[in-house]
Amino acid sequence: MAQGLEVAFVDFQSSRNNMQHHTEEISLDHLVVRRGQPFNITLYFRNQSFQPGLDSIIFVAETGDAVYLDSEPQRQEYVVNDYGFIYQGNKNWIRPCPWNYGQFEENILDICLELLDKSLHFQIDPSTDCALRGSPVYISRVVCAMINSNDDNGVLNGNWSENYMDGINPAEWTGSVAILKQWHATGCQPVRYGQCWVFAAVMCTVMRCLGIPTRVITNFDSGHDTDGNLIIDEYYDNTGRILENKKKDTVWNYHVWNECWMDRKDLPSGYGGWQVLDATPQETSNGLYCCGPASVRAIKEGEVNLNYDTRFAFSMVNADCMSWLVQGGKEQKLHQDTTTVGNFISTKSIQSDQRDDITENYKYEEGSPQERQVYYKALQKLKDGRSQGSDSASSASSRRMPPSQDTPRSLDTPALQPSSVIQVSLKFKLLDPPNMGQDINFALLALNMSPQFKDLKVNLSAQSLLHDGSPLCPFWQDTAFITLFPEEAKTYPCKIPYSQYSQYLSTDKLIRISALGEEKSSPEKILVNKIITLTFPGIIINVLGQAIVNQLLSIQVIFSNPLSEPVEDCVLTLEGSGFFKKQLRILIGDLKPHHKATITLKTIPFKSGQRQIQANLSSNKFKDIKGYKNVYVDFGL
Repeated sequence: MAQGLEVAFVDFQSSRNNMQHHTEEISLDHLVVRRGQPFNITLYFRNQSFQPGLDSIIFVAETGDAVYLDSEPQRQEYVVNDYGFIYQGNKNWIRPCPWNYGQFEENILDICLELLDKSLHFQIDPSTDCALRGSPVYISRVVCAMINSNDDNGVLNGNWSENYMDGINPAEWTGSVAILKQWHATGCQPVRYGQCWVFAAVMCTVMRCLGIPTRVITNFDSGHDTDGNLIIDEYYDNTGRILENKKKDTVWNYHVWNECWMDRKDLPSGYGGWQVLDATPQETSNGLYCCGPASVRAIKEGEVNLNYDTRFAFSMVNADCMSWLVQGGKEQKLHQDTTTVGNFISTKSIQSDQRDDITENYKYEEGSPQERQVYYKALQKLKDGRSQGSDSASSASSRRMPPSQDTPRSLDTPALQPSSVIQVSLKFKLLDPPNMGQDINFALLALNMSPQFKDLKVNLSAQSLLHDGSPLCPFWQDTAFITLFPEEAKTYPCKIPYSQYSQYLSTDKLIRISALGEEKSSPEKILVNKIITLTFPGIIINVLGQAIVNQLLSIQVIFSNPLSEPVEDCVLTLEGSGFFKKQLRILIGDLKPHHKATITLKTIPFKSGQRQIQANLSSNKFKDIKGYKNVYVDFGL
């Protein structure tokens, strides 16, 4: 009887294969290959040599192309690139925050696989979980739930309280590697703390490490609709101050999530491609704090009944906003705004440091008939789902729907604005750049658009906001009496001194100024507001000399205290894939008012190609002065 071949040794040719599969930065000792690309291995037999034509070998392998991108530049950006930008600020002042994704750093792949094994899905049914890991839809939901710690020992604890004494202020993080390594080193205890951009950045690292094309998305003026009626209700008092709202509906100044590229064989044809995944724990989906994958095309077309969580994702970019005046225990409707939510939806450009505006991927142009048609289509689908008692992840069966009188009269009839009734326009204008540490100078512009005389009383106020839209206490108020002749314009100047706002600022450095105006001859009110983000001068990073692998490199970091008062407990943090094996924390101590400091440090680059160094300066007065430097590292000899 012929004896079968007995394998003695397998040479996986890890170094060669990994180079060809762009995974050499993960490992050269262990085989890590990507889907849809050939690789070579060599088999050595113990008992006899392989004889072509006589011996046969059968390989059994299961592969899939469910996440394949056919564009090489897109693959380089959304799978291979290990740094990028997360956009923050507000719609009038968008700033890039540099981030070190570091998906190829030492031990990160092992940590990502550990994350899968710590999920509730694996703990409950390991065999089924492992069998489903070839599905990007399944694996993305598992990862999404594991990035936050609301249901399990996930990676990050969320905290929006402004009290971070027992952890790290979310604004201080500059990369995912330190977070994932801390989670692993502490026996998978959640890291304190994260907010939306940190959740999204860490998820981007994990998904890119697992080979799924992923990018980070920022939506400015992002809706959080808690009752599923596609309307965000905001409440104001008679000074124009925004009030905490019982429903917890909010418009986040910005919100950050992920898009992952995948086929959606579980949906009708045409809904594959980019999918929204949101790891920030806001609402549950099938019992767990995760959101998505929701097809971006389905969101644009109002197909809110499609899995997963498409209704919630739709409301983030295209809910309407209803403003209410609360006075004497009663609520008076001010106006319904159809354009407030979902602006300047942004992501990093492909192989560039520029920002891409992808708003058109999510919705038709605001004010267009198509946009309103899609909105009412989505609303009708939610009402149909409610009447049918559907309890799918995307339905709103248990949520209140808007009353019929809230629906405008026709698609081409704009919502009635108070200013169109009394024919007066109010608008805020900044007179100087809003630099942290300086007084805020702005003006209220009033314009009478009617042929009649107008006598206005305007209540003005200012209060700090958290970036999720939560209001803090007001710290400034004023009342203006403005008389306007027909078609006359007037300017009312305002100033908020630094000494008045400094003690009330949140880490987000957001101030909302509001004006609520009324005209003596009309019961109608005019509401106008503006969000100001206070700015800091950035950190400057200079590379002294040519960067070459395995050669000593000097890096100069220049930073300053922008305030007219001393700051304490200053810490400079630096990191960068290929430059530092771990995050560097340098204790600076105290900085005098407006003092500029320079430090020079040395490192030895260990990876070639385009790289980025990220820096952050924190103190007892500020937490997130950022800086970055793109550096090309030559391979050398």
